[in-house]
Amino acid sequence: MSGTHYGVVTPEILTSYDGLSFLTAMINGTLPQPPIAETMGFRLVEAAPGRAAFEGVPGLRHYNPIGSVHAGFASTLLDSALGCAIFSTLTKGETWTTLELKLNFVRALSETTGPVRAQGRVIHRGRTVATSEGDLKDASGKLYAHATTTCMIFPAKG
Repeated sequence: MSGTHYGVVTPEILTSYDGLSFLTAMINGTLPQPPIAETMGFRLVEAAPGRAAFEGVPGLRHYNPIGSVHAGFASTLLDSALGCAIFSTLTKGETWTTLELKLNFVRALSETTGPVRAQGRVIHRGRTVATSEGDLKDASGKLYAHATTTCMIFPAKG
């Protein structure tokens, strides 16, 4: 992921964008990818209205004591994809936070799995609550985990 820059923007910059424009600016490098992406080794790769996708490669650095990739790796990718799918629907000045995240793990990730992609899709977008669903698959389409989330939406201030 060389050439990618990481950081956190000010609240004023964040709220000066609508959600989809903000995510697009992260993808094209105008805005930084979040620091968690550098820490975990993944990045936002796609955003469209009601959709978002992150890609990463599970490796030995993600292993837990029992010899497999820690569930936190899949959880973080799915939380990011599902939350950003909802983020893509926000208007300028709106903000959001996750209220609930539910994951099901289908099979273990390992350092030999190769690249994986977490895709999120909005199920419902209300005025103050939104839900989304998604999955984590490898390059051949094999499912590793699926999830749902509920997010709270906060109206623009002013």
